[in-house]
Amino acid sequence: MKNKIMIIVLIVLVIISLFVYVQIRKEESPNNNLEEQRINKLIKVSYPTSGSEISSPLVITGEARGTWFFEASFPIVLTDKDGVTITQGIATAQSDWMTEDFVPFTATLNFEKPSSGENGFLILKKDNPSGLPENDDELKIPIIFSSEEIPQRSVKLYYYNSSKDQDVSGNIMCSRDGLEFVERNIPITQTPIQDTIELLLKGELTSLEKDQGIGTEYPLPGLELTGASLNDGVLALSFSDPQNKTGGGSCRAGILWFQIEATAKQFPEVSSVRFLPEELFQP
Repeated sequence: MKNKIMIIVLIVLVIISLFVYVQIRKEESPNNNLEEQRINKLIKVSYPTSGSEISSPLVITGEARGTWFFEASFPIVLTDKDGVTITQGIATAQSDWMTEDFVPFTATLNFEKPSSGENGFLILKKDNPSGLPENDDELKIPIIFSSEEIPQRSVKLYYYNSSKDQDVSGNIMCSRDGLEFVERNIPITQTPIQDTIELLLKGELTSLEKDQGIGTEYPLPGLELTGASLNDGVLALSFSDPQNKTGGGSCRAGILWFQIEATAKQFPEVSSVRFLPEELFQP
């Protein structure tokens, strides 16, 4: 008799537990759906998606409303499962961000797999120059760190520091003396020169590098490297520039040219650089 009573009590407890669980899920689900719908109206990530297995370097792509950006960028943070920051960087707009429409963006993060476990989070933060908490927003994506190590190599990306390119009167000289490199890691592939130039064109500088005076006008809306060929030391780089963003004054065009040239010539097999079509980077 006692056994029957215990069984009945256990069944009742199980039924009550299931009922409570279902009610909680019903209460949580609408809120989760509403939050997901709200954030999807502001930012959408093509890669990585929730639960993706990632490795370094991580290339992040997607689109966000122009209001998510400030000066064509917004911050990105990669953390471990406990929320400890592994690395951070910036996403840059790939077209005009002064709009309320969706704007494509890209970012690249280099990182070392944490020892705290295989799970982590990629956090895309709305840029908030006001610093007011009510203007904060973020998209948090659960990710898995890949157990496979991808061979990498270190390369230099040459940008421009005007403070290192001035005459005695403080006038900017617009010369190669203002070039300053930052180091990045890229996967070892069959096209290292092309991969490096493409990374340069993304113009991804850290806050520390910017504070040191390093700057660039890259990325230029619409500018795309479409091909690269090397023959007897001459590197021919083909670009698509539908919006004619590589032109302008001689100072600006020269600096844009010098950045690509110096980045390419770090490779010993490159002695000179040629741009196609030839009217690119002209005053």
